[in-house]
Amino acid sequence: MHITPDQIVLWQWNWVHLNATIVYTWIVMLLLTLVSWLVSRRLAEPDQPRLRWQTALEVIVEIVRGQIREICPEGADTLLPFVGTLFLYIAASNVLEIAPVWHAPTGSLSTTAALAISVGVAVPLFGILQRGLIGYFRHYVRPAWVMLPFHLLAETTRNLALAVRLFGNIMSESMVAALMLAVAPLFIPVLMQVLGLVVGLIQAYIFAILGTVYIAAAVHREQEGAK
Repeated sequence: MHITPDQIVLWQWNWVHLNATIVYTWIVMLLLTLVSWLVSRRLAEPDQPRLRWQTALEVIVEIVRGQIREICPEGADTLLPFVGTLFLYIAASNVLEIAPVWHAPTGSLSTTAALAISVGVAVPLFGILQRGLIGYFRHYVRPAWVMLPFHLLAETTRNLALAVRLFGNIMSESMVAALMLAVAPLFIPVLMQVLGLVVGLIQAYIFAILGTVYIAAAVHREQEGAK
């Protein structure tokens, strides 16, 4: 039993190799790009009748926008592309776990670390766009310069916890499903697949919400400091 998809090497030539994490990550990216194009290609044509896929896409977008507005009312539309992409990528990666040969790339620490780094970059980026370079980095030395390393350590550990939380939940769910399959191969796996879908969607929601909270905290902190 493989603990992470990093251990599954699908192709190798000398020191170059492709593992399941890389391959399935690109598959998810291509699927999301293709589905988005197919669903949204006629949105600009008002005379065309609404398709069910288009309606479903609008519902998902409005749900994500509504969740962002509850946390950051003034910047929901600005955060929507980033947070929505995070949610859809993680959710799609986890939901596809129902496929027999699928290995969710979110079960790899390298993937969750990359997602956490994306959030770590987005936090100061949105803060700088909102308040400017000096205005954003000013909070690192408040109330005194001695607080600088503590602020940096807090943000580093926060992003590390974000990566490890997602990795641990997805990896443990996959391991439990594999163990239950070995013990009771008839009925239990069906229940585990349903549970896996629920857990996968919840983890995608939690990751996206936490990313939104971190970004909103940076923006609001600077707004409060400017008053």
